[in-house]
Amino acid sequence: MANCSPLALVVNCGSSSLKFALFDTSLPSPLVDGLAERLGSDEASIRFDRNGTRRTTPIVGAGHQQAFDALLAFLTEHGLRDRIGVVGHRVVHGGERFTRSVEITAEVMAGIDDCAVLAPLHNPANLVGIRAAMAALPDAGHVAVFDTAFHQTIPEEAYLYALPQRFRRDFGVRRYGFHGTSHRYVAARAVEFLGLDPKDHGLIVLHLGNGASATAVSNGKSVDTSMGLTPVEGLVMGTRCGDVDAGALTYIARRAGLDVDALDAMVNKESGLLGLSELSNDCRTLEAAAAEGHAGARMALDVFAYRIARTVGALRMPLPRLDAVVFTGGIGENSASVRASVIARLGFLGMHLDEDANRAMRGGTAGCVSRSGRPAALVMPTDEERMIACDAAAIAFADAPVAFSVFSEAAE
Repeated sequence: MANCSPLALVVNCGSSSLKFALFDTSLPSPLVDGLAERLGSDEASIRFDRNGTRRTTPIVGAGHQQAFDALLAFLTEHGLRDRIGVVGHRVVHGGERFTRSVEITAEVMAGIDDCAVLAPLHNPANLVGIRAAMAALPDAGHVAVFDTAFHQTIPEEAYLYALPQRFRRDFGVRRYGFHGTSHRYVAARAVEFLGLDPKDHGLIVLHLGNGASATAVSNGKSVDTSMGLTPVEGLVMGTRCGDVDAGALTYIARRAGLDVDALDAMVNKESGLLGLSELSNDCRTLEAAAAEGHAGARMALDVFAYRIARTVGALRMPLPRLDAVVFTGGIGENSASVRASVIARLGFLGMHLDEDANRAMRGGTAGCVSRSGRPAALVMPTDEERMIACDAAAIAFADAPVAFSVFSEAAE
């Protein structure tokens, strides 16, 4: 008899895109995943991946609701729509209000809207996706999973800025952190992989991609992280500057005649690896160029690795112990040279690279890339969609089998 357990649909809605994945949470891989992109334009299309087969369909001029209609038509065609029991929605910013994943109600939607001032490019788009999904699937449960929620366990001494506290009271100015769903998933998988005690361990997780952040995890809880009020703070990223002297920004603004919007665009879209290299924000392009002698590419990669290693050193401080430094994200999982460059700078932790293991580690595989001993250097693929599905399933149908639920916020 076919497996008829309820399914969890995961939705990640951007301003002009809709990423989705459909899970039977008792199984290790999604039944369907895909992406609707360029929504609202004549180039709009939707892509479905199922059982190793890809299908792309034009949906000219379609918005989010029409993209959902196309998704549901595909799921109906394959006999999957009526099995959807819950929809898990990625929401970027939950502020201080949302400390865990929650069932979506009118009050929750109002709270997400209130937090939009902290993520004006993301939360409104997330709400568009929620409304479209609730209209399309009114009988399913709907759960919000917040990027910021995992970091709500960070203590006050770590999340406060040394600014007049009226700005925190009036405008919510403090450090929140991001990539929380990825950090939570990867930390839990690392605990499993290394055979650590879920209640007694210390990890530093490095989510390295076009956006990049680092988090110290003690006994399943985030205790500090590199991003702050916005995703600009912290590590060097593809086009974001990361940590920079605020005085340097006011100096640039005055000298170059930049207004606040131009300054915001500069630190978000023109800086990071792109600004340093004056070539590209793509790590693969920079690695190839550096190998051919491009000085700017080499410098950008060196700064990137140095800042990561320096941040690891800082995040070691709040941890009672350190069992592993865990690499994840597109760069962390696939760039042997970035991992080698970072680990070469972590000798003070007693960590040393296993060159053969590091070269072999790429493309969604997990394993240690350091020599034996602790702390280990570990590569662990992230799966934010699966983490969202597990949270949504735990809230909507607690008795359903879940293949992976360690550190599930909904279960706490």
